[in-house]
Amino acid sequence: MPPTLIQAYAPLIFWPGLGLILFHVLPQTFPRFLGRTLYWVGVPIEIFSLARNADLSGNVGLTPMITVGALGLGLGLAWMSWSGLQWLASLESLRWGIDAQSLFGARHGDNDRPSQGSFILTTMLGNTGFVGLAIVPVLVSDRYLSWAVFYSVTQNILGTYGLGVFLASYFGQTQQPDRWWLHLRDVMAVPSLWAFTLGISTRTFALSETAEWGLRQAVWVIIPMALLLMGMRLSQMLSWNSLRLAIVPTLLKMLVVPGLVGIIVTLLGLSAEACLILVLMSGMPTAFANLILAEEYNLNRDLIVSAIALTTVLLLAAIPLWLMLFGNVYWGM
Repeated sequence: MPPTLIQAYAPLIFWPGLGLILFHVLPQTFPRFLGRTLYWVGVPIEIFSLARNADLSGNVGLTPMITVGALGLGLGLAWMSWSGLQWLASLESLRWGIDAQSLFGARHGDNDRPSQGSFILTTMLGNTGFVGLAIVPVLVSDRYLSWAVFYSVTQNILGTYGLGVFLASYFGQTQQPDRWWLHLRDVMAVPSLWAFTLGISTRTFALSETAEWGLRQAVWVIIPMALLLMGMRLSQMLSWNSLRLAIVPTLLKMLVVPGLVGIIVTLLGLSAEACLILVLMSGMPTAFANLILAEEYNLNRDLIVSAIALTTVLLLAAIPLWLMLFGNVYWGM
C-alpha cells in the first residue's frame, strides 16, 4: 500500500472508529452539537482557508459544470435504475425469493414515491463537505485543492439545497406548502457559500502570519472532528434495516457515477490530479444531508440510512481503485 494511501486511510479508520466508541460515552446531544458547530463554524473556516490559497489558474472554472453534470448523471441513472428494477419485479416469470415489497420497502403497486425519492437522492448527493474535504487534501497537492472546494460548494448550493430540496418536495409527503422563496432563503443562508465568497474576495488582502498559521492549523483540527462525527452518526444507525434496499444506489453512487465522470474528464484532457479530484469528489459516500431531507419531506429514511452505511464502507475499497485508474502521479505512471 503506497504511503499516500496509508496517510488517507489512517484518519479515515481511526477517527470514525473513535466516534463509534465515544458515541456510547458522551452525552446523546453531543453529535448534534458537533454537527451544528462544524456546519456553522468548522467547515466554513476550512473552505475560507482553502479558497484564500486556491490556485485559480488553468481549467478550474470547469469544476461547477462538471459537478452539475455529475449530479445530472446520478439523477438520470437512479431514475432509470428504479424504473428498471420495478419492471423486473413486476415480471412474474422472475423469482428471486423476494417480492416487490421487500425489494423496495414499499408496495410495488402503489408506485411508492417516497422510496423513489430516497433512491434518487442517495445516488445523486455525496458527502463532499465533511468526508470529501477531509480525504482529498491528503491525496492531491495544494495546487489542485481549489477543484475540491469548488466541487463541494457547487454541490451544496445547486445539489443539496437546490435540486435536492426540489426532488425531496416532489417525491415527499409533506403537508407544508412548497414556497420557492423558502428554498432560496435556505440556499442564501448556507455558511459555506459565504465563507467561499469571502475567501475568494480577500485573496489579495494579506493577513498576519499568526492568522494565516491559525487558519492552516484549524483545517487539521476540523478534518478529524468531521470524521469523528461521521463515526458517531454511523453508531446511531446500528439499527440498520434491510441493507439490500440500498445495494443498487450504493453501486451507482460509489462505482458507476465516478467511473463515468473519470472517463469524461479524461477525454476532456484535464490533468491527472484534476481528474483524480473530480472522481473522488463524485464518489463520496451518500450525504448525511439526505437524512435531513428525508425527515423534512417524509421520504424513506431506512433506505437513506442503509445507503450511508454501505457507501461509507465501500469507500475504503473505492479509494485504491480510483488511485489505480486515475492517480497516475501516485503510482509512478
